[in-house]
Amino acid sequence: MEYSIRGDETTKELYLQGRLTFSDNVVFRKIVDDLKEYSGSKCVFDLSGLEFIDSAGLGMLMLLRDATVGRPFTISIRKADGQVRRMLEIAKFDALIPFED
Repeated sequence: MEYSIRGDETTKELYLQGRLTFSDNVVFRKIVDDLKEYSGSKCVFDLSGLEFIDSAGLGMLMLLRDATVGRPFTISIRKADGQVRRMLEIAKFDALIPFED
């Protein structure tokens, strides 16, 4: 997985690309740790470049959600398509993290 972060003081956008699997665990944990320090109002995870996610990737998204509960900002998922969208729907992620489609 590759990622880039854009945004300003109020909104942060994280773009994920490639495949989100267990091998990305260390990198993803750094993203989650960095978000714990974020003081803006909104964080969007743009998954338009993500081609594949496995069960470990879903678990990492759960870590993200758990780490942001009670924080001063909202999180959402944008542009999940194909296999990634199907996995998120099967796992009922829309009940945990709002989709912006």
